[in-house]
Amino acid sequence: MDFRALATVVAVLATGVVPVTAGASVNTQRAAPVATPCPKAKAPKVLRSPRPTPPPSVPEHRAVGGDALATPGLVVPPQAPTPPKVTATSWVVADLDTGEVLGGCGPHEYATPASVQKLLLAATMLPRLDPAEVVTVTREDLDIAPGSSAVGLLPDGRYRVKTLWLGLLLQSGNEAANALARLGGGPDGVAGGVRAMNEQARRLGALQTHAVTPSGLDAPGQFTSAYDLALIARACFADPTFRSYVRTERTRIPAQKALGAKGFEIQNNNQLIYRYPGALGGKTGFTDYARHTYVGAAERDGRRLVVTLLGAEPQPLRSWEQGAALLDWGFGLPRDVSVGRLVEPGEWDDAPSPTPQLDAAPPVNVTTSATVGDTPGAGMYVALAVGAVAITLAVLVARRGRCGQRRRR
Repeated sequence: MDFRALATVVAVLATGVVPVTAGASVNTQRAAPVATPCPKAKAPKVLRSPRPTPPPSVPEHRAVGGDALATPGLVVPPQAPTPPKVTATSWVVADLDTGEVLGGCGPHEYATPASVQKLLLAATMLPRLDPAEVVTVTREDLDIAPGSSAVGLLPDGRYRVKTLWLGLLLQSGNEAANALARLGGGPDGVAGGVRAMNEQARRLGALQTHAVTPSGLDAPGQFTSAYDLALIARACFADPTFRSYVRTERTRIPAQKALGAKGFEIQNNNQLIYRYPGALGGKTGFTDYARHTYVGAAERDGRRLVVTLLGAEPQPLRSWEQGAALLDWGFGLPRDVSVGRLVEPGEWDDAPSPTPQLDAAPPVNVTTSATVGDTPGAGMYVALAVGAVAITLAVLVARRGRCGQRRRR
């Protein structure tokens, strides 16, 4: 081969201008996957407070339950029918028994919880508190935001712990949340209760959940995700006492004779239990930051599913109706499909807490073949060809040098 021609071949190969196997492409950087848009229902515009700034994203936390869940968009099984259009910014449908995640929209996207955070309080405190114990409600327990949801408990009133739970789960009583967190929080009271809630979230694998208030009333730094809510709901529905509370349609708050107050009736404000066949219960929530949030579960043909949704608007469908539509979609899927799983309690107990990464650069893909597997791609063959030609060129240069020396002698 002519020396100049060989040099030209090397230059061409080095710039990557060389045919590769069909279907392969030469890339030096992995392109970010394009998120599939979630089906969205059009909601009327509302005035709302600015969204709180979420904490930095931790890639390891976004992939809890499976890499496919680390998307801001839609994730559903192959060939699954399109999920119903909802206004929720994120949602998850999962199997309460097997832990399989059937689908979701932005499963690990941060959002504010509102009163569905009371499920984390329940998952934490139900095993700690005796439902038959009679306790006294304090004035500090009634220190809640004006106009926020309350049962109507009285300072110095004496109530069974069971009554506090029913007031919490049926009427979303924020004073009941304060009382239960205080009672289960030990010497530190409510602060100890919130700390226990965060410890429980970590034990469940809800690594994107951080509680600041026991009730879910907005506070800086308080966040969760649809996936985390599914983990928390699964822990709650594993408790038969919780299941009996959230399926209760109505109950009475007893009279406080010492305070001259009559008793009164409260009703469950989760419409799913009245209107959805097989409903197991759940929890509603609303704040101006969070908008409407919802957790609901139901059973059909021996299969128990849970739906969690965050950031919803009540039109054209209310949050429980959006949950019902997603449950219908989940029940319509085969039992053996999945896009991920709900991790088991304790699975992350010994795992280190990764350092949050801001604006991390996408990883460099050193494999230049379009298909990555156990066999070499086209890029590897290109690299080998360049190396082989370069070696040949070096040998020819050396030989030409020796020939020139002989002629000069």
